[in-house]
Order: sequence, then C-alpha cells, then structure tokens
Amino acid sequence: MVLITLKKAEESLFLFEAPATSPLSELVPQLAKLQNYRLRLRRLIDAAEDLIEYGPLKPDDQHGYDEDQLEALSKEKPATPPLKQEVERDGRKVLLNPDPTGRRTGEAPTEDMAEIIQKTLTNAKACLSQDLVKSNKCLTFPDLDEAFSNIRGAVAIVWPMGLPEWEPVREILEDKEDLTGTAASKEVIDIDTASLWWAGKELQREKKLVDYVGKNDKTKIIVKIQKKGQGPPLREAPLSEQQQKDMMAYYYRKQEEHKKLAENDEDDYVNSAWANTKALKSAFSGVGNVSWRPT
Repeated sequence: MVLITLKKAEESLFLFEAPATSPLSELVPQLAKLQNYRLRLRRLIDAAEDLIEYGPLKPDDQHGYDEDQLEALSKEKPATPPLKQEVERDGRKVLLNPDPTGRRTGEAPTEDMAEIIQKTLTNAKACLSQDLVKSNKCLTFPDLDEAFSNIRGAVAIVWPMGLPEWEPVREILEDKEDLTGTAASKEVIDIDTASLWWAGKELQREKKLVDYVGKNDKTKIIVKIQKKGQGPPLREAPLSEQQQKDMMAYYYRKQEEHKKLAENDEDDYVNSAWANTKALKSAFSGVGNVSWRPT
C-alpha cells in the first residue's frame, strides 16, 4: 500500500492507504469525500457542544431575547456567574443557561446527560486530531461512521423525543445541511472536479497512481487536494518557523563572536606560544615554559 499524507497548506490532515495500481479516477474522489466527511464531523462537534451548553436552537422567527432576558442583560454583570438553575420542562429536567446570542432556548441538559454526549464528542475529536498522522495511523470511512453513530445514539438518549427539525445537530446527522453562503461552503471540495497535486504535478484522473510514484507499494507521498481552477498549491517554506528562529539565533551568536575578535588588538598574537621565535631553542635546551621571579 502507498501511504498518502493529505495536507492543506502546511497542515497535515490525515493519512490514507491505497494500492499503487489505484486508478486516480477513483482515488481522488475518495480523498475528497473523506475530507468533506471530516469537515462535516467537525461541524457536528461544534453544533453538539452548543447544544449541550445552551439547549436546542429556536425557530428563525424567535431568535433574540424576551423582556426578562433583556432586563437581565441591562443589569450590571455579577463578579461570579450565577449557577445554572435546574427546572422541569415537559416532564424532564433541564438546566436554564441563557444563550448570549439569543439563538438557543437556554434549556440545556443536566450535567449527567450532557456528559453522555461529551464523551462521544471527545472520541470523535480523536478522528480529527493530527496525532493520527504523527502515530502513522490511517483514517478510514468506518472510523468516521462510528463517530457519527455514537453521537447520534447519545443525542437520542438525551432527547428521546427528538430534536426540532431546524436544529443544526439534527440537520448534520441527517445530512440535510444548507451551507449556501456560509464560510463552511468554501471549505467543501467538489468531488467531481477536485484535483490532486504531488511533487508540483497535477495527477491526471485518466492515469493510475503507479504512473507517478512507481510500482513500489511501500512508497510514502505527500499530496494536496485543490478545488477546480485553483491551480497548483503554494510551495511550503523550506524551514519551519521554529527552524528559522533557531537559525537566526545561531548566526546572531556567530556575528557577536566576530565582533569581539575584531575588537582585540592586532598584535595580541605576539603573546601566543606559536609566535615565540625562541620556542624551538627552548624546547631543545629543556628550559621551555620556565617562569623567573626574584627570591
């Protein structure tokens, strides 16, 4: 299997394994689909964290604050935030935690219920971590499927009656998001037109991976995926930011050393042992390195 590292700019996204004989017409869409799946999981994690913090999203026509909330906001904020108040809503306990943006109901799940979802989110974040790349562990579709399944199950436990249809968590889980005009839409890669770049070359879909990397199935390559029309990706800096700082510090020290040497008297060398014209005679007579002083 060829080990493929997919990168965006200078960030390593994930590792993927594929046979050297893989047709690029299949490999490129696979990588694009896997990256889009990762982005979808990231959006789900963010939405779920808001959900367990401030409760479900309100309908669009109800966004904002009611009179009581506006009055509370107009007052001076206390030095310490008030404790979340536990109340009962529709036969279930919730924690009242008003959303600062006024978009969510403020009816968050109790701490023990929130912990059920939070555990699945922590496990899901591991699928997106760069630690996978550092540990040479490949990301697979089943890994992401499992993360989605666990979050879906946890949400069903906490909200057995279901979430409102406009709740982002539900939309993402059901793959019914409308990303039109959002920042997230700019990150999504078109599977049909995505292009893959390696070693400054665009990998043509009508060819196979072996046509570029050779027949060795133990090859490791770093590729970047681009949207249609973006052209070749920018070349990375040969040195990292930390390496640049270390190199500048090294040359600064060398420069200071040269300054100190230049400040010394030009005839300092006459006091050196190698500049002594009688050194050879003293060596043969056995009186070298003899110091004289009065008794």
